Amino acid sequence: MFDIKKKILVTFASVLLTAPHAIAQSTNPAWLDEVTMQLAFEEQCNVGYFISMKETELAGQLYFEARAQCEDGRQFDAVREGRIQPFKITKCKETVVC
Repeated sequence: MFDIKKKILVTFASVLLTAPHAIAQSTNPAWLDEVTMQLAFEEQCNVGYFISMKETELAGQLYFEARAQCEDGRQFDAVREGRIQPFKITKCKETVVC
């Protein structure tokens, strides 16, 4: 029962956190699937949800940024310039919230 409540809470939180960014995103950001697969392969991370995601264009060049939270609680930032290169994956430092 607790597991179902946790999944509902995580889903609700991810919708709230990504809603302000949704207007700037494409309707189907397929690049998130690429981030998910790369994190699974390189970091053994099963993505639980994306905390943030952003697509931008600067001087005709596309930039992709996302922060993912793994099911085990770890968080990673993924950044990529263009559509061809792999994402640069960086583990987020653990923070304590008071």
